[in-house]
Amino acid sequence: MRRREFLAALALPAARAQARRPRLAALVTTYHVRSHADNIVTRFLEGYWINERYYPPPCDIASLYMDQIHPADIGRRLAMAYGFPVVSSIQEALTLGTGKLAVDGVLLVAEHGNYPDNEKQQKLYPRYEFYQEVIKVFRASGRSVPVFVDKHLSYDWTKAKQMYEQSRRLGFPLMAGSSVSVTFRRPELDFPLETEFEDALAVGGGWVADGGVFHVLEVLQCFVERRRGGETGVRAVQRLEGEAVWRAGREGRWSRPLLDAALACGERVTPGRPEEIVKHPVACLIEYNDGFRAAALMLGGLVNEYLAAFRVKGRREPAATLCYIPIENSNNFSPLVDSIARMVLTGKCDYPVERTLLTTGALAFLMESAYQGQKRLQTPELRIAYKAPEHSYFARGRGS
Repeated sequence: MRRREFLAALALPAARAQARRPRLAALVTTYHVRSHADNIVTRFLEGYWINERYYPPPCDIASLYMDQIHPADIGRRLAMAYGFPVVSSIQEALTLGTGKLAVDGVLLVAEHGNYPDNEKQQKLYPRYEFYQEVIKVFRASGRSVPVFVDKHLSYDWTKAKQMYEQSRRLGFPLMAGSSVSVTFRRPELDFPLETEFEDALAVGGGWVADGGVFHVLEVLQCFVERRRGGETGVRAVQRLEGEAVWRAGREGRWSRPLLDAALACGERVTPGRPEEIVKHPVACLIEYNDGFRAAALMLGGLVNEYLAAFRVKGRREPAATLCYIPIENSNNFSPLVDSIARMVLTGKCDYPVERTLLTTGALAFLMESAYQGQKRLQTPELRIAYKAPEHSYFARGRGS
């Protein structure tokens, strides 16, 4: 065998391995620096770091659909640099001009962009509309591939439930949620399955529209789903604002000791009495079907982080942690991208999509509660039972 033929033979397995790399269609609302498209899709182009380890791109971006072109767009330049097309439709992004499904996974990142808000402080991102275009291609092709939906499934509960049910009927892995529940925890707090929680509280900042409240609810849910008996769903919610928040605390509807424990984990907490610092407090009160109760507080001006604290039966002191967001590099998205890639490669999710479905539903009814004048709403629709994974998925280490 000649030297050139020998080298070509050596290169052949590598070329075949490269050809087998999963190809992803990226469907985004808009694409600019530090947008969610940048935080997620760009990591599939450049790779990412988790602590001191670099992970090369696990999949290839095969196509990019952008619903809106931002004035500071980077999507077209990245497409040119990495050699994939920017297409004019979701159907084209998934079929790559073949007329049938031609990718191995879908990234649906509908966050950022110029979209209206409704009267309930919900941003009308077209996650559902994007998803239905994906479903059309799946049905026409007679097969489907894994799909990731960034953050909550939809601002509308009925649409979110339909999205979930479509994934079950067509049999494809569906993953959703944000980086906050899988980011680094300081300290590295976790609980085994069947933990007997007596109380739970999550705390966030002043973003009280649905996009901000979702993060705090998701932090809460990724812990309390590990309680004894497993997740049973939510039977009622109520969103309180202003003085009603502090009054609910005095009445024991949320725990001041847990708030103190959570704040003690913060790295950017304003010192002083919350009642004097926070101008527009919001409390989300959650009643679960098994009788467990928990709360999420939005305390803008006091907190600009995601914190959580828990009272566990048999423990004298509360357990608390900070879900750490590295503001300098958005590296909280690296463990999320790592998990998305694993779903595409294995067909299995690190955490159940039912977590996001339940959080999506609770969020939608909490925004309705505020719209109806802070009314307590019963939620028989949210009888969503599931079991958390044996091992919690989140990034270990301090983070960077």
